[in-house]
Amino acid sequence: MGDIKKLKKSYERPKKPWEKDRIIHEKELMKKYGYLNKKEIWHFNALLRGFRQQAREIFGSDSPQKKKEGENLLKKLFTIGLLDEKATFDDVLGLSIEDISKRRLISLVLSKGLARTPKQARQFISHKHILVNKKKVSSPNYIVLRADDNLIEFADNSVFKNPLHPLISEINAISKDASKIAQENIIKQLKKGNDESAEKKSDAPKKEDKKNDKPKKGDKK
Repeated sequence: MGDIKKLKKSYERPKKPWEKDRIIHEKELMKKYGYLNKKEIWHFNALLRGFRQQAREIFGSDSPQKKKEGENLLKKLFTIGLLDEKATFDDVLGLSIEDISKRRLISLVLSKGLARTPKQARQFISHKHILVNKKKVSSPNYIVLRADDNLIEFADNSVFKNPLHPLISEINAISKDASKIAQENIIKQLKKGNDESAEKKSDAPKKEDKKNDKPKKGDKK
């Protein structure tokens, strides 16, 4: 038997470890999207760099093989929900860590209202309470396919499948309150817009009646 193959790292450490702006940005990402550590962020940054490099190589070549690779790349990025169907290589170069963070399972569980916080969503996934297309997924960093966006739910044997569970009822109450607040804000904005338009109409100079401009019979010309 040969030597055991040493696995390569799936990420690259920053060249400037004490860069202030990058550190602040990474802390915000960890808080907003529920990253466990900075290595997870570096992993997705390395993945995006690979997509960009591949797009540059394909864009700068005229060979039919590269064209096929380009079509496959765009199709792949559309399948995982990073790009639209009519996207170009410029869109690939414009992808950011925010875009791919939104496609992680932990982010979609949170957006679906199945958890209150990113930390709670990570816990549900790690403990195998979440199904994606009828399959249990225990990786919070799993990239959800576009076709599976509406197929995320609690497992049948999960205690959280019961809507009467105290935690689930609390999550539902919070989501209802949030939707009510959003609806109230929309109504306020609409009323504000209607009031402003009414004020503009009232302030506008009224057109004089054309009939008043006509001289009367007794008036001299």
